[in-house]
Amino acid sequence: MTIHVVQPGETINSISDLYNIPAARLIQENGIDNPDNLAIGQTIVIVYPESVYTVQEGDTLASIAEKNGISVMELLRNNPYLSDREFIYPGETLVIRYQTNKIRTIATSGYTFHYINRDILRKTLPFLTYLTIFNHRVTFEGEIIEVEDSELIQMAKEFGVAPMMFVSSFTEEGVSSSEVAYNILKNPDAVQRLLDNLVRLLDSKGYYGVNLYIEYINLENIDRIAEYLSQIADILHSRGYRVLVTVTPNAIIEGPVVKFEKIDYSKLAVSVDAILFTTYEWGMTYGFPSSLVPVNILRDLLNYTVSIVPPEKMFLGLIPIGYDWQLPYVPGVSGANAITSDGAVRIAADLGIPIQFNEPAQASYFYYFQNEQDLHIIWFKDARSFNTIVGLIPEYGLQGLSIWTIMNFEPQLWFVINTQYEIEKVLNI
Repeated sequence: MTIHVVQPGETINSISDLYNIPAARLIQENGIDNPDNLAIGQTIVIVYPESVYTVQEGDTLASIAEKNGISVMELLRNNPYLSDREFIYPGETLVIRYQTNKIRTIATSGYTFHYINRDILRKTLPFLTYLTIFNHRVTFEGEIIEVEDSELIQMAKEFGVAPMMFVSSFTEEGVSSSEVAYNILKNPDAVQRLLDNLVRLLDSKGYYGVNLYIEYINLENIDRIAEYLSQIADILHSRGYRVLVTVTPNAIIEGPVVKFEKIDYSKLAVSVDAILFTTYEWGMTYGFPSSLVPVNILRDLLNYTVSIVPPEKMFLGLIPIGYDWQLPYVPGVSGANAITSDGAVRIAADLGIPIQFNEPAQASYFYYFQNEQDLHIIWFKDARSFNTIVGLIPEYGLQGLSIWTIMNFEPQLWFVINTQYEIEKVLNI
């Protein structure tokens, strides 16, 4: 795999000639929506097909997969645009395999809200091991407020993806409630009621397991949280369910510097199947304009966590979105707007602004003026960012990658993953 960085004067056709790959394939595989106006500094992933297949009259995806010794899911991963269509057409060329040596098999987990665009979900499911459906909300008394999830559960299973029920103390407005969390921990009746409701919903809805969001972890309550998880895991494991835990490490933010509180997460890892370390909440509170989250900070986090938690029980969180800040930055006042990688590239291309790259953070950024007067800075992830972050999984021996969220399809992220890793599937289809 080669990651090409667009240079001044280059076009999609000149890059196509340079690598002897059709421009249409580069556009399709990278999801390029500005092919006639590339941005300087934009990334294009280059991978050569090892074998291709020309569709014949009467072919189906299943028959093509069988002829070529691959699964339908592999065929969809190698040709994700097929998920956008009902038909395949005689004469079109499909990629069967790429010229890459897969590094290892990884598990992937994607968080989604129940209102996700179904076309985006259908396109993403071939790349997933787990689909975590957000958000079943716990009340003060241990009741669970449900979401409309039946269609998502069914779609996940059709693609061999294990649906996981996400359970948290978030309010309807999306704000985590410390009052609910603490009451559950200190109230045995509430814990029992919550456990009864978990079993009821898992049994009735057809979930593969539960993903519990554990927040407000500190040195004082870690032992009680561990007891709480052990109680839940014992019951759910006895019924054949998988138990995952999502944890947001406590961030200590001092201007552009992010540190994290060192908690003994091994106490949580004992009873659960995996811990998903995510930093999505840092994106809500991280005021200083910078990458979300810098790779050097992720390394600091991993260096600590793998020393106390078995790495094979860990998922690393990845946030595909970027952020757009208006400057000057005012602490406690300035906010940022989320933006996709494609959206960031479009702004740079339309305004003719070169995209810069920060090596320590492994993130792209650029400045621009809005309405010719308001200075902005955008930080976002590109193919180099994705490749580096995903590369931390084999480097540290982690179980897999957890993506917050999959509400938008990120072509380069999945292209990087698919051409270098096998994706674990825990359900048979």
